[in-house]
Amino acid sequence: MAEKKPKIFVLDTNVILHNNRAIYAFQENDVVIPITVLEELDKFKKNNDELGWNCRNFTRELDALANEKIFSEGVSLGEGMGRLFVKTIAKYPEIVKQAFEEQIPDHRIIATAVTVKAEHPDRVVIMVSKDINLRMKAKSIGLIAQDFQNDKIRDLGRIEEGIRIFDNIDITYINKLYAKNTNNNVVTPEEIGIPKPDSHDYFMLSNGTNSVMAYYNPITNQISRVNKHRVMGIEPRNSEQAFAMHALMNEDVQLMALTGTAGTGKTLLALAAALEQHEYFDQILLARPIVALGNKDLGYLPGGEKDKIKPYMLPLFDNLQVIKQNLRNNGAKIDMIDGMLRDGSLEISPLAYIRGRSLSHVFFIIDEAQNLTPHEVKTIITRAGEGTKIIFTGDIQQIDSPYLDSFSNGLSHLSAKMKGQKLFAHMNLVKGERSELAELASKLL
Repeated sequence: MAEKKPKIFVLDTNVILHNNRAIYAFQENDVVIPITVLEELDKFKKNNDELGWNCRNFTRELDALANEKIFSEGVSLGEGMGRLFVKTIAKYPEIVKQAFEEQIPDHRIIATAVTVKAEHPDRVVIMVSKDINLRMKAKSIGLIAQDFQNDKIRDLGRIEEGIRIFDNIDITYINKLYAKNTNNNVVTPEEIGIPKPDSHDYFMLSNGTNSVMAYYNPITNQISRVNKHRVMGIEPRNSEQAFAMHALMNEDVQLMALTGTAGTGKTLLALAAALEQHEYFDQILLARPIVALGNKDLGYLPGGEKDKIKPYMLPLFDNLQVIKQNLRNNGAKIDMIDGMLRDGSLEISPLAYIRGRSLSHVFFIIDEAQNLTPHEVKTIITRAGEGTKIIFTGDIQQIDSPYLDSFSNGLSHLSAKMKGQKLFAHMNLVKGERSELAELASKLL
């Protein structure tokens, strides 16, 4: 039986911009970077956003690996891995000329994949792109094309699940959780006969008539009751929000993913919890990635740098204003918030401006985290120092980045990969609380 030869993967520019270490994701197979990709990356290298950062990190990595052999024999990607090539094409393939008249970058990348396939008829050549249209074009002329699969979550599973309800719980245990003036108002999963919950898990226990909101502490292996508490003028309106607030206020939870559709209160709850606990942190940072909409980048907007980013930050300031309105009878706390804004201990900023900052003793909220790649989320978390709590909020079904989806974005990746860890909690909010009109639109439109 003939030995199976390694595959060859030809990468599109957007794969590198999505994950600057993508070249290491193909195991023993070879990786080809078309010279056109390097030309396109050159356009991003001065950007101050996430794409620019990924571009610069990739080019540094490529520079460290490259020598004169990268254009011919390739260079090793490491032990047990394939080789990396940078490929130029001497002649534009006829099949590409006939199919696509313009020699735009996308078509030149396809032309490179066709050339590689012709040079290696005994090997499987696959073009990898985050661009659906480019993949369709490649397939139309007989190429194998696929999305970058390395960081996709196969099953969203519990990520989009609402509150779990355990029925048929003996009323004795429900009453025990409601007991007051006693230190014995906890139960164990084994006592009530439910499977061992995940770390920092939340659920409803019911006997059909009575129910109780419950929290599982993985450190003590005990289940206790969750109460609704008003925090900075914000009171949870439903059990989901009560659970979320409990996790946000829980000092044992150092990392949290708070998912849910628009209007479920994710950012508002996180900001209220942060302000309530401000004495335990040196700074509260509230940031979000800037993703241009309508094919218009920041340069399209009028004014200076601060004027350009202001529209992107308005939703965060809106949440802060809601908190201040709910505190209108508490002038001292409103003055505290204004003072924190003035002295920088409360900062609302684009995520790109936070990069490189020290994250020790910080309550860090990253809004719209579904627009981050898994590697960007990892980069943020690995910068966390002592005493830092990080909250990622977002809606995994409302993604503005053209190269991410509900399975490949950083928020889904975080929620799936961190499940069960004792420092991590996840809560998905389903019920909208903006207004009856907003809830109706969310369901029907």
